[in-house]
Amino acid sequence: MKTTNAPYPYCEVEPLSAIVDVLHQSAAKFPDKLALQDLNTTPLSKATFSELRDHVLTFGTALKKLGLKERDHIAFIGENRVQWAITHLTCVTFNFVAVPIDKNLKENDIVNILHVSDSKAAVFSESFRDMFLEFKHSVKALQFLIDMDLPKRENGAFSMMEMMEHAKHDAHKASFPQTNPEEVAVIVFTSGSMGRAKGVMMSQKNLCTNLMDMRKMIDIGPTDRFLSVLPMHHTYEGTCGFLCPVYGGATVYYARNLKTVVEDMQRASPTIFLGVPLMYDKMYRRINAAIQEKKLSKALVPPMKTIAAWLEVFGAQGVRRKIFSEIHHKFGGAVRLFIAGGAAPDPRVMKGLRSFGFNMIQGYGLTETSPILTVNREFQHKDESAGLALPNVQLKIANPDATGHGEIIAKGPSVMMGYYKNEAGTSEVMHDGWFYTGDIGYIDREGFLYINGRKKNVIVARNGENVYPEEIEDRVNKIPFVLESVIYGGKDQKNDEEIRVMIVPNAETFIEYAQKNNVEVTTELIDKIINDEIRRLNTQLLGHQQIKKVKIRDKEFEKTTTQKIKRYLIQQEDSTR
Repeated sequence: MKTTNAPYPYCEVEPLSAIVDVLHQSAAKFPDKLALQDLNTTPLSKATFSELRDHVLTFGTALKKLGLKERDHIAFIGENRVQWAITHLTCVTFNFVAVPIDKNLKENDIVNILHVSDSKAAVFSESFRDMFLEFKHSVKALQFLIDMDLPKRENGAFSMMEMMEHAKHDAHKASFPQTNPEEVAVIVFTSGSMGRAKGVMMSQKNLCTNLMDMRKMIDIGPTDRFLSVLPMHHTYEGTCGFLCPVYGGATVYYARNLKTVVEDMQRASPTIFLGVPLMYDKMYRRINAAIQEKKLSKALVPPMKTIAAWLEVFGAQGVRRKIFSEIHHKFGGAVRLFIAGGAAPDPRVMKGLRSFGFNMIQGYGLTETSPILTVNREFQHKDESAGLALPNVQLKIANPDATGHGEIIAKGPSVMMGYYKNEAGTSEVMHDGWFYTGDIGYIDREGFLYINGRKKNVIVARNGENVYPEEIEDRVNKIPFVLESVIYGGKDQKNDEEIRVMIVPNAETFIEYAQKNNVEVTTELIDKIINDEIRRLNTQLLGHQQIKKVKIRDKEFEKTTTQKIKRYLIQQEDSTR
């Protein structure tokens, strides 16, 4: 595998001034090439690039015939699928304002977003039909319900497919309207991992800049295939796993669900896969578990890796893919790049997957930055780093301490316009054009960004030193008996701040331990082993970082749809124990 930390030229990309250019360019270059395909059975399960452009033009024409006007807000919700993609593209190319909604939100949160976003129409899949029909009249601005799955209009809900069929004739004579790159194109509501969701306004310029920058950093082209697994409402998947592939002429397959990902990888044979760290952890464990089952293969793995490393020194390419071809076949046989986002992946997992011939990189960004700020490149990466700034992104460290650590701030044309109807929230994070991310980190001499954690999560120890929970969690999570953990602060008997940890035990590891040592897995055994491990870890930590109290829970932490732990719930849980 070719690997270097030396800079290399940006990839060449076609200029974009509006998202409609993505459709025009891909349809002109690859008219008959498959653009999107559902691995589930849906009313509109696949589309070539020319068909995708025509479907968007037709649906836009249908929405105008329905009575919707430019700048009207359209909410949409559903599983990853072709019709979701068509709806999103129609909104941003016909000068409507797209409001994608997280399909995993609770009903009252969905209703709240419809209210706050002033959505005039809602497009939804069958899973949400009853919900929308029930609360349609309770949302003041909501006038039109459009169902992705109904064959014809029913119970006050229009059929998306019927609307498009009736608009075909008019669409032949229609054209895409002119767009203003500075106007709001999308409002995305953040996942609320801190308990509060805000509507992030992004313009065509924000989106197009980020798309061009991403493709300059990572080579994405017509020979690539993506398997879409992460929720499309999230900007990481929406930009990198949807708009980027369409822009590059790649094909996107929509996975059936999270449980069928590996099977769907075999069907779609993706070359690039986007995931969150939890997915890669599971993949790596799955590979190692399979090796453990084959004792002969287990013995051969280390020397095979050594041979591959030596051959790569002498310039051999693709050696690991050939040596570990059976493992690659399990994941479709064609993966050339794993990309991690949403949170920092475990460097050990990245190195481990790379040792089997899977190149893996990570990036960093926020919804407010459309979303990517930094990314490691395919042949220029550091596993512990969040990567290099995109070409049109300026990064700085605000108020750095003596070690160079401080708040990461960003500036550039991909930074959001602001929060919808929330000037106070906007003014909290925007200062003189700089977006204050709330993340703490530093930048090394080569320009690679490193992230320590969230500013809001920092614990100030009684000696005045800052403790970054995420750094200690990384150490705790490396303990084999720990599945996941959260570090947080609490008051001791003297009312001083102390470091505490809440841990979810790794059941598989405890079962293996019990079988090997002929003992039962009991609460007492779990408590003893975990407390012993934490005491051992404390000897490696500085005094102000040492964990003073350990709490164990039997259920995994509640998470957002991007698998971030809802940290604000931990303090509440601790206070009730």
